[in-house]
Parts: sequence; C-alpha cells; structure tokens
Amino acid sequence: MSTLEHPAVARVVAALRAAGMDAAADGVRVLDDEVRTAALAAAALGVPVGAIANSLVFAAAHGGERRPLLALTSGAHRADTALLAGLVGADSVGRADPAFVREHTGQAIGGVAPVGHPAALTTVVDTHLRRYPVVWAAAGHAKSVFPTTYDDLVTLTGGVAADVSGQEDDPSS
Repeated sequence: MSTLEHPAVARVVAALRAAGMDAAADGVRVLDDEVRTAALAAAALGVPVGAIANSLVFAAAHGGERRPLLALTSGAHRADTALLAGLVGADSVGRADPAFVREHTGQAIGGVAPVGHPAALTTVVDTHLRRYPVVWAAAGHAKSVFPTTYDDLVTLTGGVAADVSGQEDDPSS
C-alpha cells in the first residue's frame, strides 16, 4: 500500500475535500523519509521551520476528565501548556501518550494532521503561523504533508487563533 492509500491519509484528504479545500487535498505530498519533527519536515520541503504547523495533541484536564486538545504550533516555537490551559479553560494541560493520541485522532504521533479525526477536537492555532504565505501540515502519516494557509487552518479546524508560545517571532525562523 502506498502512503497516499494509507487510511489516515485518505481520511485527511476526504476531510479537506469535504471542507472545499481541493487544492490542499490535491497538494498532499509523500516525502522520501518520515518527517516526525518540524526540523525534518522543513529540511525535506526546503522551507523555514516556522512554516511547519506542528500538530501537538495534549490531554487537557477538566475536573476529573481528560479531553484531547490539538495545538497547531509554528515549528519555530514550543507550546506553553499554562497558556493553552488558560485558553481552553482547563485546570491543566499535559503531554498525551501515544495511545491517547491515536484514540482521539486515529493517527500516530509524527503524522497527526489538523483534520481527519474520528471526532472534532478542540483546536488552538498558533498566530505565529500567519507570517508564512504557505504553511505545511502533516497529512495523517509521518511521510505525508499538505500545503495550506494560516487562515485556512483556522477555518478548517474551527480553531481558536492564539499565541501558544508566549515567545517573540524570530525573523530567521
């Protein structure tokens, strides 16, 4: 089976098409190697690391319940979990283990896309991504990515736009 035929990639392409984002769906690229980090993806694509939209799944604690939180962060920044907790009204936000990520996204860490999940996820989109005319996001597999824009990411995910790092932009990223 080719990477484009992988079930998670097919779900991402279907979600993009359902959202009317055919250009993004048609733009899904399969890379030669797995790109499980923003630095690897940026190097493979020849783009600044900041133009990579990292899909980070966290476990947000609301009382005694853990809910998935998807943070789409610029590859040039780290997400501040205290900021994220405040943005979504959670008691705390912590790292999700691989089983939690797969349960809520249907995708493995390193290839988690902004869409194509079993159910919609609460999503925060890093405002640092808006400085790039093209943003690259994972497409459901560690070897697949698709091009989009910051505005389309916000629209596609129904996400909240916010600074998720508390860091200044680095012009070189």
